[in-house]
Parts: sequence; structure tokens; C-alpha cells
Amino acid sequence: MATLSSSVLTLADWAKRLDPDGKVDAIVELLGQSNEILEDMLFKEGNLPTGHRTSVRTGLPSVFWKLLNAGVQPSKSTTAQVDEGLGIMEAWSEVDEDLAELNGNTAAFRLSEAQAFIEAMNQEMASTLFYGNSGLDPEEFNGLSVRYGDLSAANAENIIDMSLGGDAGNDKTSIWLICWGENSVHGIFPKGSKAGLDHRDHGLQTIQSEGSGASQIGGVRLRAYQDQFKWKVGLALRDWRFCVRICNIDVSTLLGGTPADLINGMIKALHRVPSLNMGKCAFYMNRTVFQQLDIQRRDDVAAAGMTYKDVDGKLIYSFRGVPIRKVDALTEAEARVV
Repeated sequence: MATLSSSVLTLADWAKRLDPDGKVDAIVELLGQSNEILEDMLFKEGNLPTGHRTSVRTGLPSVFWKLLNAGVQPSKSTTAQVDEGLGIMEAWSEVDEDLAELNGNTAAFRLSEAQAFIEAMNQEMASTLFYGNSGLDPEEFNGLSVRYGDLSAANAENIIDMSLGGDAGNDKTSIWLICWGENSVHGIFPKGSKAGLDHRDHGLQTIQSEGSGASQIGGVRLRAYQDQFKWKVGLALRDWRFCVRICNIDVSTLLGGTPADLINGMIKALHRVPSLNMGKCAFYMNRTVFQQLDIQRRDDVAAAGMTYKDVDGKLIYSFRGVPIRKVDALTEAEARVV
């Protein structure tokens, strides 16, 4: 038997969702974000119940020029195994039966609340993709910033430093070039399970309420509609060469003064990837950077390689054939990468 939390919807909350005709109104999601990375991200079933194990070749065998009547030494390649972990994101919604059934709009009311939970989980997922750190929060999986956060690391070749000197504040942001693919970068879900957000409608349940009033007497019973939302997910970086971080973009300088040359950084990123044909590639940036990039390319679209293409009625932005996506989860408060 569950206990109803203090964060459940109230009658006032319910009333705010009604239009003048007493129906559940279409809610304007002012808190909604654009995290287009979730539309691109590829998923693969992990080969472990709690993650995915990848075998990586770390060294090639030695080869020799041979003389007649002379032999050569045998050699071999070397490999290493990397285990990627998973995280479980979960949320519960509990709505009083009588509250949900007011005006006979039970299904519509519950749907409006479910949409808010799904949006919240999408935002959390997009944020964790970039900033998750299992060292600080063991329940999360490691995001990309942790993996591309050291200019002296082995993968520093794919970290492009856009700092201009003297911009040491924590008002930095990044552009990412990611090539999603089975052998490059992809999302993972547990072996034997299914990908994506899982919604379970538990229907009407008898739960234990915290009570009401100053005494907050517990032990009373309540019938409530109960929904469970769960997402088991992780990130597998199988080949670090297919992801590039353009970091240390100073936001205050970008909006005024002498900003970083975003186009120059994006050109460098394209040349860091071994082959753009090995996966589904895209650039990811937040709205501020997207705006400033648009301004920078305005004077010379052709030379910069930026194009606008109308695909299925939707305006698609691209740079040298690689789509550009808006991701609100990319913050403007990143610390400087050193």
C-alpha cells in the first residue's frame, strides 16, 4: 500500500486546467524545451543486464618486410574491454479519484498530467546525456562532458578549445558534433528489456494518505489513479573519434565584443571525424549559440557552407551537409575546460 505524497495535484491545480466550458484545456507548455538530440539518438540493446560491454582494438599487429630465406616474427593485435553503465529514471503520479473524475474528464485530465511527466523526463534525459556524472551522482550514467572534459586526455584531439584568453568565468557553453551509429556512439537499454520511456497505468489504487490539517494524521485511506513512468537508459561511446566537443565558448563575449569564430570551430570539428559516412551525424547547440551562428553566417552563406533546406515542410538548418539541432539542455554555465 503506497503513501500519497505532499506533491500530488490539488483541486486548485485541477481548476487551472479547465477552460470556460469546464473541459480540460490544452495546456501551453511554457516549460517545454527543444531537445532535438532525442530525435536523433540511436538505441541498441545492451549485452549486459546492467549495461553494455564493448571490445576496443587498442593496438595493431607488427608487420615486416621479408628477405628471401629469412623469416619474420609473429605478432598480434591488442584489445581492451569497456563496460558502460545504465541509469534508471523514475517518477510517479497520484491523483485523487474524485478529483480526476470531476466533470467526467478523467482520461483527458490524466493525459494532461502524463504529458508534463514525459516532458520532465525528456529534459532530464537530454541534460544527463551531456552532464551526467556517475562519480558525483552514482545513480546517473556518464554523459559526454565527463568524457570530453580534459585538454590533456587521450581524446583531446576531439576537444576544440574556443577560449580567447582572459575569459575564465563559468559562462561557457559548447557545440557538439556527434555521429550516431552502432559502432560509434549510441544509447543503450538493458538486455532483455525495451527501449524508451515506459508508462504503466496502475489504475485506481487504495493508498495511504498523509492526512490533512495541522495534525497531519496518517493512516487514512484514499482511492487514487496511479501512473508510473520509468526509463532505463545509458550511453555507449564505442569510438571516441566520432564525437567532437567545441568547448569554452564564452557566452558574454559571443553576444558582444569580439566573439569566437563558430564557423571556424565547426569546420575543425568536421575534420576530426574519420568519416561522416559511418553514422548519423549532427551538430548540437543551444539557442544562444544557434542565433549567433546564424548572424555570423549571414554575410556570406555560400563561403561558410551554411544552407537552409525545406524537408517535408520543416526548415532544416545544416552546415556543409550536417544538420544543426537546437538543444536547450546545453547550459551557458559550463566551467572552462582545461
